[in-house]
Amino acid sequence: MKFRILLFLFCLTSLKTLASDNKFITVRDTTSTISKDTTNTDSMMIYWTEKNTFGVNLSEVAFVNWNSGGNNSVSALFYANFQRNFEKDYTIWKNSASLRYGINAQEGREIRKTEDELRLNSSFGFRQDSTSNWYYSGKFSFNSQFSNGYKYPDTEVAISRFMAPGYTFLGAGTEFSHPEEDLTVYLSPITFKSTFVLDQRLANEGMFGVEPAVTDELGNILKEGENVRTEFGFLVTSGFSKEVWENIDVNNQVSLYSDYLNKFGNVDVDWQLSVNMQVNDFVKANVGTHIRYDDDVKFKEDTNGDGKLETSGPRIQLKQMLGVGIVYDF
Repeated sequence: MKFRILLFLFCLTSLKTLASDNKFITVRDTTSTISKDTTNTDSMMIYWTEKNTFGVNLSEVAFVNWNSGGNNSVSALFYANFQRNFEKDYTIWKNSASLRYGINAQEGREIRKTEDELRLNSSFGFRQDSTSNWYYSGKFSFNSQFSNGYKYPDTEVAISRFMAPGYTFLGAGTEFSHPEEDLTVYLSPITFKSTFVLDQRLANEGMFGVEPAVTDELGNILKEGENVRTEFGFLVTSGFSKEVWENIDVNNQVSLYSDYLNKFGNVDVDWQLSVNMQVNDFVKANVGTHIRYDDDVKFKEDTNGDGKLETSGPRIQLKQMLGVGIVYDF
């Protein structure tokens, strides 16, 4: 009888111990799995960063019995910016897209375009170690416009269109990226620049640097103008952004390009400087300038008053911007 009691107690103790051990193992494995999944999720969040911005700047002037005179007008600028950046260990990949379109409606005349831009950028870089600020880098960029451009008030003959011109840059070099300041400097001794003029009339006229059409003495076209011009040259770009005062940011972007094969030392300039002031989370004001110079871009104007546009040489292009509007970031 005593032996049976002792055997019964031993069995109960063994079952309890076994159950406790199994419970411990199950809890331990589950905890390990959850921890692993969380680590992977956090890593993916660190590798990729994104930013989306949508905005509109509006201005309006209306007159009623205003003895100083003036025309009622409404202006609007719509813009969007997208960024997708990847960074892991010694590798960095930056992508951005910028879309801008502005219009002006004034009493007594047709709607006119005030701004038009389509710009895409992508750069990939690799550095040797975590302490270096220099990357072996490759860059691609594309820019053009959405709709026809005119020499107002003439709206019959377009002086530019989508992909007339369109520009692409593709090259390789080295890039310096400051670890604390938002500063980058890119040097590329190997850059291919392609200029597209897909409107045949503009291509025949030799606009934007492409080879013009070959004609006879009567003006009949013997050979159509080229639609693509390719250059090989040296590219330097720099970007800098900094908060100079509370809620006031300065952004500076410069691009300098010179062709090795055609007038080396003649530099194409694309320089944008803007000051952004944040009123609150949704209302922002900005003022900026955009300067361009391209030796291949010829301008048209009526120089002798005969109503026809004559082609003249290159000029410095200047645009000034001032706006207050609503911006949504996410």
